[in-house]
Amino acid sequence: MSSCVLEARDVSAGYGAVPVITSLNLKVMPGQIVALVGPNGAGKSTTVRTLAGVLKPSTGTIHLDGRETREPLHRRARRGLAYMSEERSVFMKMTVAENLRIARADPAAAFALFPELGEIRNRSVGLCSGGEQQMVALARVLVRRQSVMLVDELSLGLAPLVVDRLLGAVRKAADGGIGVLLVEQHIHKAVAVADHVYVLKRGSVVMDGPAVDMRGRIEEIESVYLS
Repeated sequence: MSSCVLEARDVSAGYGAVPVITSLNLKVMPGQIVALVGPNGAGKSTTVRTLAGVLKPSTGTIHLDGRETREPLHRRARRGLAYMSEERSVFMKMTVAENLRIARADPAAAFALFPELGEIRNRSVGLCSGGEQQMVALARVLVRRQSVMLVDELSLGLAPLVVDRLLGAVRKAADGGIGVLLVEQHIHKAVAVADHVYVLKRGSVVMDGPAVDMRGRIEEIESVYLS
């Protein structure tokens, strides 16, 4: 049995008859952050949605904890997969504490992770800043300690210092044993926090390797965005 918590084997997927990703191979190991980077339209979100079970692959297979799965998202979630989409997964009319409880996330654990949330626990999430909303969304996932987490564009529209706080929490979760697939627009931040990096272009992996090696290839990665 594979030690991967999540693996794509020759996966192609898209919308209707139009393929967006083609023959994709990707692995996420326990305790590892895998960064998926690439220009707009490369197929990053399609990849995450397919791995999560939101989209069905047209070819290839997806394996969760070493077993092939064709299950939808809600069943993969029961098996330990968490999915955080690029749209903040929060209820705007509920308070911070209510958002945590409805997700069966321990508020005390969430406030330990992000102490600033404890100070605004009774505030409606709709009145929180974008960074605070994203902390709520991330805390809802992290404190439940799933085995693998898919995070799509965590930093979208947020200030760099907030992004660093969020990525630091993700790194801590990975160090605790969770496997993470991170789609991130900031190349430098993604490569800095990751253990392995895949570079996607027009639906195919054009570069990949250990992050320690990819940190010396930033200019080469950036050239993919321009070509």
